[in-house]
Amino acid sequence: MSDSKDTGDNQTAPPSQSFLRRLEIATIDKAGDLLGIPEKSKSAKLAKLTPEQGEELREIEAEAIARFKGDLTLLEAALGMLRLGHHVGWKVLYMIHSKKTIRNYEEILGIEVRQVFKDIGPSSYRSIGLNLAQRFSNFWKVAGGDIKIPRRKDTAG
Repeated sequence: MSDSKDTGDNQTAPPSQSFLRRLEIATIDKAGDLLGIPEKSKSAKLAKLTPEQGEELREIEAEAIARFKGDLTLLEAALGMLRLGHHVGWKVLYMIHSKKTIRNYEEILGIEVRQVFKDIGPSSYRSIGLNLAQRFSNFWKVAGGDIKIPRRKDTAG
């Protein structure tokens, strides 16, 4: 569904260490304010799937459930990623999961997240991790954990 590629070459100044420390101890609402994450309506936060996209999700889900053998908590988590992906995009998925976890879920679902989901979705602006990653020069270094940021799995707004 998506063929977007990310070079990870945003050239903005990274946040200062003092800013990152303030962000780490802030409440979730205050963190959103510090980052300038706006409040939006429910409909603005949700992906509007086409009938084809909805059917594709149902087919992926049915196939994964039918063929899965193993720890059901892994299937449940993979299905959650599948349902969240269109709303947040694959970049946020890489902020909240390790590359190894993404590969594991992709195998369970029989998909590649970068082919099924766009890089960002209507709720990606709410991701504290993605918001901070975009301020550094290399998305993949932040996503991979080479650059440590606080609250990378949190959402605000």
